[in-house]
Amino acid sequence: MSSLFNFTASASRHALRWALRGVTLLVALCLAIALGFTLYAVSALPPLKPWHTERLDGEFTALRNSQLDLAGYLQLEDRLFDELARTVARWDTTDEAFMHSRFNTRGPPNVLADGARHNRSYRLSPPQPRGAALLMHGLTDSPYSMKALAESLHARGFDVTVLRLPGHGTLPSMMVEMSYRDWVAAMKIAARDIAAHTGAGQPFYIGGYSTGGTLALLYALESLHDPALRRPDRVLLLSPAIELTPVAALANIIDVASVVPVPVLEKVRWQEIVSEFDPYKFNSFPVNASRQVNRATRALRRELERAESAGRLAQMPPVAAWQSVVDATVGATGTVDTLFARLRDPRHRLILFDVNRSSALRSVQRPAARELIERTERSRPAYSLDIVTNAATNSDAVMVHRRASDGAVTDQATAAVWPPDLVSLGHVALPFPPDDPVYGFRRGSGRGGIPSIGSWLLRGESGAITFSLGSLTRLRSNPFWSLIDDQVGAMADADLATAR
Repeated sequence: MSSLFNFTASASRHALRWALRGVTLLVALCLAIALGFTLYAVSALPPLKPWHTERLDGEFTALRNSQLDLAGYLQLEDRLFDELARTVARWDTTDEAFMHSRFNTRGPPNVLADGARHNRSYRLSPPQPRGAALLMHGLTDSPYSMKALAESLHARGFDVTVLRLPGHGTLPSMMVEMSYRDWVAAMKIAARDIAAHTGAGQPFYIGGYSTGGTLALLYALESLHDPALRRPDRVLLLSPAIELTPVAALANIIDVASVVPVPVLEKVRWQEIVSEFDPYKFNSFPVNASRQVNRATRALRRELERAESAGRLAQMPPVAAWQSVVDATVGATGTVDTLFARLRDPRHRLILFDVNRSSALRSVQRPAARELIERTERSRPAYSLDIVTNAATNSDAVMVHRRASDGAVTDQATAAVWPPDLVSLGHVALPFPPDDPVYGFRRGSGRGGIPSIGSWLLRGESGAITFSLGSLTRLRSNPFWSLIDDQVGAMADADLATAR
């Protein structure tokens, strides 16, 4: 008995030693990663500007302001933008970076965006609303990204509220301290207001782009078990952020040195520092932005698992998602495998935008996109699947290949064609029409004599300009936006007919 006791005690001590070694190794690895990032940030990132370091005091936070209604939220936002104007007025207007930035009210970005008034929350109200919608933008983004979808719904009689998420629309520095809990609190404030003003029987939609799609799904899932939340009648998602790569978890450790009160270490808060020439999207990217979207997507996955375990997904309102099969920001597999694989109802609809399947491009295309589509079709999904793709490999014409939940397949011709030299859509392209004055890719898009950002195509040597030349080849608008507009219209018309 004594020998058995000694053996057990020895084994326990041995296990404890290995556990301590493992913890020590993990801590050492985390510190090494944090030190490596600190050295990179301090030595390689460009100098910080006032819009990276100064903070505004009037931003909404869940801790301080969750008791507000939407009118109070919008009043707080008014004061925040007044504070922004006073802050910017103190900056050196002769600084070249300022002169060409979004913060110069007379500069090219503001001319292009006609004063950039869509950095703030806004509402489109028809004379006699037939339904209501709440839409939310993505990370580093602004309410402008929901403008085309909002106008599509408004044209069908919906009263549409587009919410500015806390931390956005003002200074990039405000993303350093924002929290996804602030986003959720603001969303619920807006949803309560919409529910209170939407007539009985009128449809209520909730939707979002990228991280805004994460939030819309979170709300819809919570509404299945929380009677205080009005359950939406439909969820609309554009490039939703469902699942990030495991590397995103590093955001929890890499900026640890930023807590040291040394000015040079302020750079450690940032993953990228880029000139701010975009009137509606921050180009600089703080570590905290990765941290908060990672927390939001993890919360979404937990809520999905709970709803699935409790059998609540059968009550989920119809979900429609538009997703590019090539998505360098959040990927497409999260939408397909994490979300839609759990949805077993033909009312749910996934629309995948394929890459250009022209035979002339076959030799330079990666096979992963085709593999995802083929695997999805083989899985015999219980939802409706649309694939926007070439009508034939020798044709630029575009069709919609539709697979119903019962396995029936139809091909629908469209008037759309692939533009020359375009190989795929992508994460940032989906919400914007091709002639959008800010992001349109068509030549001639723009405003006030300034070409749209999406139509810029510069060539030269790396380092010649203040941002990556490669970033200009990424598609910024959607040549097939009219398909989305038509599909949204058909869904809205059907729901409004049912409501009548």
